[in-house]
Amino acid sequence: MTTKGIYIYGIIPNFYSTEMFRLLEDSGVYAISFQNISAIVSDRDSKYLNYLDRESLGHLLVHHQKTIEDIMGKGFTMIVPMQLGTIVSSKKEVIKILANGYDLIMDILKKIEYLTEIDIVVTYDNFPGILKDISNHPDIIAMKEDILKKTDTLSQIDQVKVGMLVQEKLKEKNKKVEMNILDSLSPISLDIKTHDVMNDEMVTNSAFFINRNKKEKFEQVIDQLDEEYKGLLNFKLVGPLPCYSFYTLEIIKLNPELVTQAKTEFELKEETSESEIKKAYLEKAKLFHPDANLENFNQENFNKINDAYHTLLDYSLAARQASDDGLIPLTKEKVVENLILVKVKE
Repeated sequence: MTTKGIYIYGIIPNFYSTEMFRLLEDSGVYAISFQNISAIVSDRDSKYLNYLDRESLGHLLVHHQKTIEDIMGKGFTMIVPMQLGTIVSSKKEVIKILANGYDLIMDILKKIEYLTEIDIVVTYDNFPGILKDISNHPDIIAMKEDILKKTDTLSQIDQVKVGMLVQEKLKEKNKKVEMNILDSLSPISLDIKTHDVMNDEMVTNSAFFINRNKKEKFEQVIDQLDEEYKGLLNFKLVGPLPCYSFYTLEIIKLNPELVTQAKTEFELKEETSESEIKKAYLEKAKLFHPDANLENFNQENFNKINDAYHTLLDYSLAARQASDDGLIPLTKEKVVENLILVKVKE
């Protein structure tokens, strides 16, 4: 039996025209609104990512990004992406997310009003040639000569040592080239995020946050870099994109039992504050921290109170998102009401 859920792609402001919102529905998605913002959603079977194999996860990622970028293509240039695989059970829960995250979302929308993301992947045009050049590095030649003074051939261990030095020199070269690219684009970028490279052939995999009116200038700098490296590098630009690398939202559903256990662990009242939570944590930490009490140090207990502290910090933020009250309620009824935390994915 399949369970129907609501899949959230992203959040947009409500100032777009009624006609534009109708165009969304033609794409198989629709809007759920709260005050000045709307979640762009679709109905789909509720599947948890933990149970998806790699291929299914890949298909979901392509669908997720294509849908968001199609929405942008229809003129919704201001969209805050939601984390891949965000599925909730009802419209009521979507509205709860919009309400809790309202101030955060409005702040992000103001920041991205005139901005866009451009991703760049840079690879070597002739990677075997690069490795050949690196193998002629003076340090590598010297290592080989030292080895061959003692023996006629390179043993397997010697080859591994040489290979490790080649890898080191390649990383140094890649970092130098990457920094030159980032430095060249930095003056026209408001923010830059570097992502992991997929292999040694990839020099950089980076995201740039720029004003939309700087896109042409951005591309000119890329052309200048291409000329500077005389065809040594391949530059692949992807964008304009939503702010995936800078402001993707995630929803954290807190466990009420863990919140209650943390309250008991720190002996907190039914109403508290972040300062009281921090004070209670520090007092507990002294009992088990090796720097403060080596004889009583217990790693399991220390980890337990750390986990409890972070649970309460997340709950405190969720409670503040849900209410303007100064104190943080910890009654069972209030805990159940404040279990949805909206934050920017780190």
